Amino acid sequence: MVREGPFMPRPPFEILEHTADVGIVAHGGSLAELFANAATGMFAIMAELEGVRQTEERQIQVEGRDHEGLMVRWLTELLYYLDAEELLFSRFVVEEVSETRLRARAFGERIDPERHRLHFGVKAVTRHMLEVAQEEDDYRAQVLFDI
Repeated sequence: MVREGPFMPRPPFEILEHTADVGIVAHGGSLAELFANAATGMFAIMAELEGVRQTEERQIQVEGRDHEGLMVRWLTELLYYLDAEELLFSRFVVEEVSETRLRARAFGERIDPERHRLHFGVKAVTRHMLEVAQEEDDYRAQVLFDI
């Protein structure tokens, strides 16, 4: 979504710094775009995503009580694949998102320390200062991570 006039386009996510945590503020023109941008932001905290090939795909389905719960479950599920299969994702296609359900595909590859520039690891998605909200013409999410 391009904003007209003197306003610059809003970035898909911004990094937030917090005392013992790090976080993101993600933006999207739709809920699907918001959830995809939040996932991209989380993985950008952990690694340089430009060199991550999209050779592996995972289907992901999660449920939550509300958008905030859904965001935590979504990002936590992605962290599971990072921990269990050492998959570093760089692209996300959210196919369905409602108040309580999300279905998406994540694309990436197994971590290769020779090729991938890794930063620091995200241990968990927290509920501290968690927010998912609709703004005037788009959506915004704030998520903090335990590092």
